[in-house]
Amino acid sequence: MASMLRQSLRTFPAIAPRTAQFAAARSLATSAHLQAQVQTKSKKTLAKPGVKNIVLVEGVRTPFLLSGTIYNDFMAHDLARAALLGLLNKTSLPKDAVDYIVYGTVIQEVKTSNVAREAALGAGISEKIPAHTVTMACISANQAITTAVGLIAAGQCDVVVAGGVETMSDMPIRHSRKMRKTMLTLNKAKTLSQRLTLLSKIRLGYLTPELPALTEFSTNETMGHSADRLTAAFGVSRREQDEFAFRSHSLAKKAQDAGLLSDVLSVNVPGKGIVSKDNGIRPSSMEQLEKLKPVFIKPHGTITPASSSFLTDGASAVLLMSEEKALAMGYKPKAYLRDFVFVSQDPKDQLLLGPSYATPEVLEKSGITLDDIDVFEFHEAFAGQILANLKAMDSDWFAQTCMGRKSKVGVLPIEKLNLWGGSLSLGHPFGATGARLVTAAVNRLKKEGGQYALVAACAAGGQGHAMIVEAYPH
Repeated sequence: MASMLRQSLRTFPAIAPRTAQFAAARSLATSAHLQAQVQTKSKKTLAKPGVKNIVLVEGVRTPFLLSGTIYNDFMAHDLARAALLGLLNKTSLPKDAVDYIVYGTVIQEVKTSNVAREAALGAGISEKIPAHTVTMACISANQAITTAVGLIAAGQCDVVVAGGVETMSDMPIRHSRKMRKTMLTLNKAKTLSQRLTLLSKIRLGYLTPELPALTEFSTNETMGHSADRLTAAFGVSRREQDEFAFRSHSLAKKAQDAGLLSDVLSVNVPGKGIVSKDNGIRPSSMEQLEKLKPVFIKPHGTITPASSSFLTDGASAVLLMSEEKALAMGYKPKAYLRDFVFVSQDPKDQLLLGPSYATPEVLEKSGITLDDIDVFEFHEAFAGQILANLKAMDSDWFAQTCMGRKSKVGVLPIEKLNLWGGSLSLGHPFGATGARLVTAAVNRLKKEGGQYALVAACAAGGQGHAMIVEAYPH
């Protein structure tokens, strides 16, 4: 597959704009952000007869922080509770008005495996209110949100909080499998003789700890290695990746300074004070980025630390309701959540191409085109992953050979993509990113006067997600 892609796509023109074009896009984005709010463009609504309208009332997140920094002493349920309480406080929603809570996470702490439930109880939510946790790698919060949509659409609930959490500062580390089996057997031993016999079988190698795997179970390959091969297959240059990383950090910094990241809460960290900003946003220069060495495939790879999303701690939460319930409670919704799809591909050569597969499916499902989309919020796992997806969507060969489609999706306009930064700069707490994407899309629609947003993300296992969001009428 990779060799076929290289052969057919190596002559494609580069999609990433050069530095001057990126600067122009940033200037355009900044002026758009600073202008007065524009009335949403008049397009057809995606409401469907007989289908309940589900709205997003508000979305929040804790500051996303580099792992091993300020949240170093927090467990996942601490961050999840902070996001949940922040959402309730921001919306003045009574705790007893919540019908259900669902959170996404990836690397689970065994003591709080249902982190949604522990966060809810810690936040003072009634023990009568159910909560469950889902996992779907980097689209876990996306799955949490769509699960909430399903609960409301089915008439099971009217008010659901969905979100996600991840802390890479407190990853569970286990004994080796042989040691675990020995200890479990030892726990069942009834006599001293049995215990001594089992203890005598323990070898030094048994004591080697097992760290959480950052490789694909099915391929035994890290996501970074897959991304490096993907960029080579699609002919994405090192220069293009550095430019995109530079763009992400520059746009995130401008959005942060302009107060556009209004979903970020202030969180009190005991012993460290109040934290209210993401700390991974680090604008640099192209000259500095060019000095960085490849991090995965050495020495000839093209992916560097700057063009990769970093290990992040953080949590997010969104308040979803049926439209009738939101209006009855006096809320002004921000957006409708419309059609969504989940897709799955080959986890080796197409691990990170979820957006390419999911985008045309969700557009067809909604009956709109790429040109109708005003705001794009795509997960930035790697700069090369984003650029490879852009090339895939603009390739007739890829559409026909890999997707079984007659023609390509088209050119995704870079001037509409991730204008307030993305996972490369804001951070990527695995289980929380999906809710950040949706909230950013909703807030950008409101600020920029758009009507439709498309949210898309890739995930480990070769999976992907896309959703259409429609601005609520002013």
